[in-house]
Amino acid sequence: MKDVPKDSEYAGLLVRDGSGFVLQSDDGQRYRLELLRTPIDEVEKQVIVTGLLIGDDQIEAEGVRLADGS
Repeated sequence: MKDVPKDSEYAGLLVRDGSGFVLQSDDGQRYRLELLRTPIDEVEKQVIVTGLLIGDDQIEAEGVRLADGS
């Protein structure tokens, strides 16, 4: 049986750039986000992204929520 990768959580600032959305993580890494929905209310805020790292700098996001629990 093949191991299925598990979703992880990544914290940081959600920003929009010319080609989509990027998470500027708390450790300084930037991750391009592959999103199913547009997280309008969370842009330019601290968030937690739940998803699967699919490359060195890309996350297939299952969800985005505000880091302060709102």
